[in-house]
Amino acid sequence: MTNQLEFRHLHYFLVLADTLHYREAAEKLYISQSALSQQIQRLEFILGKSLFIRNNRKVRLSAEGILFKQEAVLIQNQATVSMERWKSAVSGKQGLLKIGFVASAMQTYLPTIIKKFTETHPNIEFYLNDLSNTDQLSALEAGRIDIGFIRSNVVPATLKIKSVFKEKFALVLPRDHAISTCNFKDVSQLSDESFILLPNENSQMYYDQIVALCNDYGFAPKISHRSIHAPTIFKLVEGGLGISIVPNSLRDDHNTKIKFIELNNVPQETELFAVWSQKNTNLALPFFLEML
Repeated sequence: MTNQLEFRHLHYFLVLADTLHYREAAEKLYISQSALSQQIQRLEFILGKSLFIRNNRKVRLSAEGILFKQEAVLIQNQATVSMERWKSAVSGKQGLLKIGFVASAMQTYLPTIIKKFTETHPNIEFYLNDLSNTDQLSALEAGRIDIGFIRSNVVPATLKIKSVFKEKFALVLPRDHAISTCNFKDVSQLSDESFILLPNENSQMYYDQIVALCNDYGFAPKISHRSIHAPTIFKLVEGGLGISIVPNSLRDDHNTKIKFIELNNVPQETELFAVWSQKNTNLALPFFLEML
């Protein structure tokens, strides 16, 4: 039955059901009265029920017609809603955007971008996922996220990359450490310290920059612990298990057990990159990329 029904059958039926007059309904539909009568008869044949009770003076809905009108209205309304949703999706005004990010991206850069995009595209929802650089690249290639924000410029050839944000590094020291902003000169003062860094395999660019920074001051960092999570790094520093160097946006000035010293006089800066697949078909993605 549903394979034989057409939207025009429903439209013709609803107009006639509202007017209960063949000539008036035909005029509204811009078809002949005989054509309307044929289409209604065709609809009744498909359904196997009479939808109208006809006599010489008037037309009225049958009991079956009253019930069918309720369903026809629902179908027509749903079709209208579906088409509007489709048009919104095609125009990039509605949809779901899946975003991966490293934690530091959410501290300073991403919230402003997301807020701005939400104001201009209020019907696009976000799915946010805190992932390491490596996990984001895997998720992008598998289509589990639409765009990632990573601290690495090494990506597969199938992905596109764009630098979106640069910032300084900051030292992380225990609160009672002898070095402070008052007596800090350069990183060489910390050459004998143990360092707590992100794992090399998770953030190659960050790792190489820290090593290069220390090398510039004549020493190789002694790495005692590794963690991909800033809160864990801060806890290890609190416990006196080493010091660290992190993107300045990760600093937690409310933590009274550690202190931060921004490294303003070094050439090394940490960079945030947006990464996405060239094959991504999400129609909302180009609109989001315009914001970056």
